Amino acid sequence: MRGVDDGDVDDGRTGHRPDDGAGGTGGTRGGAPRGAGTKAAGVTAVAGLAALGLFVAACSTGGTGSRDEGAARADATAAGAPTPPAAASGSAKAAERVDPVALLKSDPKIGARVKADLKPCAADAYPVDASYGNLTDGAAPDVVVNVMTCGDAVGIGTYVYRRQAGGSAAADTAAAAGYENVFMSEDAAVYGTIDRGDLIVTKQIYAEDDPVAYPSGEDVLTYRWSGNRFVQHDWVHNEYSQAVGEGDGATEAPEPVPSPSAAG
Repeated sequence: MRGVDDGDVDDGRTGHRPDDGAGGTGGTRGGAPRGAGTKAAGVTAVAGLAALGLFVAACSTGGTGSRDEGAARADATAAGAPTPPAAASGSAKAAERVDPVALLKSDPKIGARVKADLKPCAADAYPVDASYGNLTDGAAPDVVVNVMTCGDAVGIGTYVYRRQAGGSAAADTAAAAGYENVFMSEDAAVYGTIDRGDLIVTKQIYAEDDPVAYPSGEDVLTYRWSGNRFVQHDWVHNEYSQAVGEGDGATEAPEPVPSPSAAG
């Protein structure tokens, strides 16, 4: 770099070296000592390098000389927020409770034997189960009613009631309430349930000497609503092991063996 150390080179403009001995200045140019010019040039170079470093740092942060942070962006905040759960595509139908015993008693399709057995087991507790669900895609949930015996809770009848438009569940009779009997099965050991829109009817199979607690098998029938009635869709037969329940009876006590002294 020119000007850093000009005292050791020939002055092209004058054709001679500066006077190093006159006046005992030790070599000067323009009245300033040689060492002072070198130090000034060095400081200038260091300052230039520092400025260059700050410029490079400013470029790396977007050219503003400082980090562009500031407040968080709105879209970034929204991206970090938890997403609310999606609303259900459809609302479940409200299960308007009905009196299943009143439905059965006012239903002319119910057999005389079932109506005769439709009595309270204790106080006003009837052996009747009721289930609500969508079987016929009607305006209101369908009602599955099961009638059982009081002693061993064996099903003797299962029924499905479908709500008609304009009916009221608070009415006294099934017809006035707008419920229609669209399925019935009156048989020994029968029970109906709702499974994901299907009507499942289970019938226990008993052999001649089977106790009530141990049937020989069961038939599982699946019904689906088609048009204006239930149509059988599937059938499964299960046979139970005959070993279940064996050995549960009382056994005879072994006779005592007489001791040798008692035998004489």
